[in-house]
Amino acid sequence: MITRRRFLAISAAALALPARAEPLRWQGYAMGAKVSLTLEAPEAQARAALQEVRTLLRETETLFSLYEPSSRLSQLNATGRLGQPPTRFSTLLKLCDQAHRLTAGRFDPTVQPLWQALAQGQNPEPARRLIGWQRVRHSNARVALAPGQALTLNGIAQGYATDLVSAALKRAGLTHVLVNIGEYHGTGRDWQIGVADPTHGLIAHQNLKNRALAASSPGAMPLGQNQTHILDPLGQPPKWSTVSVEAETAAMADALSTAFCHASRKDIQRILRATPGRPKALCVTQAGTLHHLSA
Repeated sequence: MITRRRFLAISAAALALPARAEPLRWQGYAMGAKVSLTLEAPEAQARAALQEVRTLLRETETLFSLYEPSSRLSQLNATGRLGQPPTRFSTLLKLCDQAHRLTAGRFDPTVQPLWQALAQGQNPEPARRLIGWQRVRHSNARVALAPGQALTLNGIAQGYATDLVSAALKRAGLTHVLVNIGEYHGTGRDWQIGVADPTHGLIAHQNLKNRALAASSPGAMPLGQNQTHILDPLGQPPKWSTVSVEAETAAMADALSTAFCHASRKDIQRILRATPGRPKALCVTQAGTLHHLSA
């Protein structure tokens, strides 16, 4: 679905633990990236849960794909209207509201026309004037964009899918799980996630237990001349080479890691203090220096 926007963890492994049965590992492809699950459970229970996961991932594609003409997001972008949006679509837009408010506008899904203009070598100024999440109207009954607007949910949809899969596995009784749907969520015990930077390689390891982790690297993919693929709606250049965020949910970690790429240290700390769930960030300068920030 979504062109890969982040240069995320290059390793994920359990920390040293007492001997136990070999976990079941599953790999696939969804949401524009390789995905994987590590499940510590009886094989029959784990394989039954995997069937629900596959169904759930197919549903997220039909909702949030930019590249499937029949997806709900593509329909919305094509017509500017979407009637009776599915519950999960409405829920994700409400999460966008929260992230936009917390980041004072640095998280803004209406950058899609600007992304397209830059990718196609067009004059970006008309597209810049279309940016403005506050002009999007949405409710459980309908979604309406301002004239000319289009949305990208790249900065939050993979995290949201990670949360959906984690919740589905929990309902199935699986309590020791590492989910990677572009972003990570680990439950039950400590999991060690390696965070990489496109310039500096493996830069850190973060332990994850009943928490989520997402990372964003503007330099992972260039977009036009002197542009990165992660765009700041306020028009600022990236301030960090890589940002990883640990949070209660992968959706919020995803959105914050996207927004923080263009935010100052002071602004990041302010946002972390305002965000529920004790999030924290690891920010990497262009020179490779690490800054650990928390509320």
